Amino acid sequence: MTTHPKRTALLIAATAVAAATLAPTAVPAAAATPSRAGAPARAYVPELTWRPCAVPEGPETQECAQLEVPLDHADPQGPHVSIAVSRIRSDRPAARRGTLVVLPGGPGGSGVRRLTQKGAALQRELAGAYDLVAFDPRGVGGSTTASCGLAPEDRYLTALRSWPAPGGGISENVARSRRTAEACDRAGGAVLRSFTTANQVRDMDLLREALGERTLSAWGVSYGSYVGAVYAQRYPQHTDRWVLDSMGDPDPKRLAKGWLANMAQGMDDRFPDFAAWAARPDRDRDGLRLAERAEEVRPLVLALAAELDRAPKASTTPGTPLTGNGLRQALQNALYGDANFPALARLVQAARDPRQTPVLPPELAQPLRDEDAALTIAVICNDVDWGRTPTARHERAVAADRAAHPLTAGMPANVTPCAFWKNKPEHRPTRITSAGPSNILMVQSRRDPSTPYAGALKMREAFGERARLVSVDQGGHGMYLTNGNACGNRLVTEFLTTGKRPAQDTDCTD
Repeated sequence: MTTHPKRTALLIAATAVAAATLAPTAVPAAAATPSRAGAPARAYVPELTWRPCAVPEGPETQECAQLEVPLDHADPQGPHVSIAVSRIRSDRPAARRGTLVVLPGGPGGSGVRRLTQKGAALQRELAGAYDLVAFDPRGVGGSTTASCGLAPEDRYLTALRSWPAPGGGISENVARSRRTAEACDRAGGAVLRSFTTANQVRDMDLLREALGERTLSAWGVSYGSYVGAVYAQRYPQHTDRWVLDSMGDPDPKRLAKGWLANMAQGMDDRFPDFAAWAARPDRDRDGLRLAERAEEVRPLVLALAAELDRAPKASTTPGTPLTGNGLRQALQNALYGDANFPALARLVQAARDPRQTPVLPPELAQPLRDEDAALTIAVICNDVDWGRTPTARHERAVAADRAAHPLTAGMPANVTPCAFWKNKPEHRPTRITSAGPSNILMVQSRRDPSTPYAGALKMREAFGERARLVSVDQGGHGMYLTNGNACGNRLVTEFLTTGKRPAQDTDCTD
């Protein structure tokens, strides 16, 4: 499961509002603190010391702090790691009803950065009903990070995503996956092993206590919606109004394996939106019309990717040509939102025109930071036991997936470092069930390229009467205040501000 691809790919390392920490912080455990009303007693409850941290593009009142949490929650007296936290306090104290936690996607999205980007819009929509809070999960941005010591060539997005070779071969993917897993085992240590959804959820509940709140409200997007679902299952008594936006199948046997596999169907669901956009006559005005008819766009793109497989085209980034897999990854990224369509069409036109030199999207033009690559790999591999699948079985799966879903060329079914991961999950994944309060509103695109609608229906089924689903007839990933429509935005805002939720699952078509 991924968030907006540019944020996910670059993973928002150190930001202007928080500085990264590269090792676990060995701090003395705090003295026993009386538990707050309604909260379970803990031996360790951290304190938050807030400081102004506004940046030019963010709200003027944004504050930041560091939350010290146990490296291992089973050993609160042991080593600690630092979590970057940010807050925008309600500008209407009389209207304030609690705290809303903004959960970013990924794994790898920065909550601090997300709050900076969405804080002003949330303030307008929610009219002072909440203090807005977010945090960088351990391993991200201003929180404690870890490293795998990966070579730069193994940290490009087209390497971290296991795109098969042009003919469908996976031998290079197998070799890279093996050396990546071995490198993470050598270099990552206990900090890397602690990068799990379960620990992010525990950290979030410790943040709740540090804030002095009996309950939290939340808005989780993409992977953040899964984090929110797990929190609602583990701590239902501490949930108030819960919004899950763009979610995947929560099957505990599959988790990230299923999220990855489902991208193939998600791309097929979403591509027709781009094809219709790229065939409209008014695109001629900007030189972005790719074909006269929408049904011609898909074979055009597939043929271009195959041509680039055979002969990559030099780009404006020295030493990094546009390859067929580079085009496929750019396509996947662009389908997250309609606003990305013009840049994708320009890339396609430049790749087709012998007189033009393609400009690579930033997330494809450079490798990720080692710490960011390590986090992305570690969470999906630590969360569930991927098992040991013979190479021949991967080869068959890739061949079948390439035939069924040419746009993704077998990548979603391919081998990953998790196939060679040394660390076994310490805990079983949480099973989402209908046990708990009925206070969850789900919002989902019908044509999501990353977390397809079928997966959201699985999440809805798991929650039963705890949830209501708002299905938005709009393509893209991330609905509320991003790619959705007025109907969907209104229903989410109404729920968060008044508690009113549709009596039944609802469709938003405008």
